[in-house]
Amino acid sequence: MSETFTSVSQDEAGFRERTRLSFELDADICVIGAGLAGLSIALEAARLGASVVVLEGRHVGWNASGNQLGTVMPGFALPLTELIERIGLEDARELWALSKEGAEFVRANATEENIPGIAPSDGVLEVSNVDAGDRLISRLQMLNEDFDTEVEGWQVDRVSEALKTERYFHGVHYPRAFQVDGRKYVHGLAALARRAGARIFEDTPVVSIDHSGIRKRIVTPSARLRATHIVLAGNIHLGAPLRRLSETLLPVWRYAGITAPLGELLHEIIAFKGSVMDSDGVDHFRIVDGDRLMWESPETTWAVRPQRFAGSIKRRIRTIFPQLGNVEITETFGGATGQTVHGMPQIGQLRKGLWVASGFGRQGMNTSAMAGQLIVRSILWGDERWKLFSPFELVWAGGATGRVAGQLVGIWGRASSAAAGSLARYRERARVKDRKREARLAEANRAAGTGPRRPPPGMRPRPAPAPEHAAQDVKRAAEPAVQDEGVSQ
Repeated sequence: MSETFTSVSQDEAGFRERTRLSFELDADICVIGAGLAGLSIALEAARLGASVVVLEGRHVGWNASGNQLGTVMPGFALPLTELIERIGLEDARELWALSKEGAEFVRANATEENIPGIAPSDGVLEVSNVDAGDRLISRLQMLNEDFDTEVEGWQVDRVSEALKTERYFHGVHYPRAFQVDGRKYVHGLAALARRAGARIFEDTPVVSIDHSGIRKRIVTPSARLRATHIVLAGNIHLGAPLRRLSETLLPVWRYAGITAPLGELLHEIIAFKGSVMDSDGVDHFRIVDGDRLMWESPETTWAVRPQRFAGSIKRRIRTIFPQLGNVEITETFGGATGQTVHGMPQIGQLRKGLWVASGFGRQGMNTSAMAGQLIVRSILWGDERWKLFSPFELVWAGGATGRVAGQLVGIWGRASSAAAGSLARYRERARVKDRKREARLAEANRAAGTGPRRPPPGMRPRPAPAPEHAAQDVKRAAEPAVQDEGVSQ
């Protein structure tokens, strides 16, 4: 797999000369935010013939969109069972199908022809930290039968073959899921949107928005823009004019690191070529650039310099794969995702001509693409499938108190996951010891000749008596013996 996060071109890394909006402009659609969601909207709208302008306060993909592992799979941050409980099976199936369409949108764009060096590879493996065989079976049945998703259940032995660690038990393999170089994808998406006719202006923050009337007005430091539709796709950094919307998102910074080259040892320990994530959402990793390990684990609800987590990532790798030893972390990166209180993305129309696409959490690759398709097709074609997200309203995330609570919940979740995993591994070791002890006892019995005796060769075993005959035999054995020489017994 040829991939690296350190050798992108100057254009991809954002070092090319950026264009600021410095003149009056009119457009059909104005998108605020040049991350995955905003660029997906711009690309889809431009391809369908609309005039599109993207305004970005910094540069393309500067936050989480340009600092993620690039895993693409169906689904949402909200667990599927909870989604069904909230909106019912039929609506959950429709939303799941939309998430699959979003993943296919990424697949269609992330080709070597469209984005050179994107290096797509197939397969995502979700592993459990505890022995969850029964739950695994029911989940596989639900995904296969109710949600038409190709998945495979992996037993503990198969997981152990792919990942040389005692930390994991069963696994769910998504063969149709895939991963790409996330940083190259977001910049490639911008290039595709530009080629389709979208205009992207960086270093152009939005000062104010007037969303009244048919033609909305957007004010920037050096120019004004008018548009029929405005799409807010700026995550938690929408700024003062849209602070009320930003406050519906809990900011969660996720940090990752990339090791130095580890050679063939890495492939001996991690034989799976796709992305691996645990079911508790603690660790997410995959091999990149041939023999380097990219690992995402720590998270906070406050911004911290990613370099501070190099030691934490190193220790986490050593905890899961001690055979790798004391690895060197050569690069760290991170970004803030906006997580909603209900766990589902915010997609829809706030008022006529004013749209929102945010709150994608960890499932940003497929859901941001899905949002782009839904919003643009509603604007241009009247497609109203975005209303499936209406049950998930904008809910205040709690401000500073919400951040503290979110951090504590995260710490508690990690501690609970660690405790549950330790208990599961203890039980598994106890079962292994019991099996070995039983095997040694059986072998000792055979060696001592105290086990079940076998009849000599050529002698047929005596059949067991029928139940009624056996009862008579027992009765006779219980009667006192009568000795009468004159009577034939």
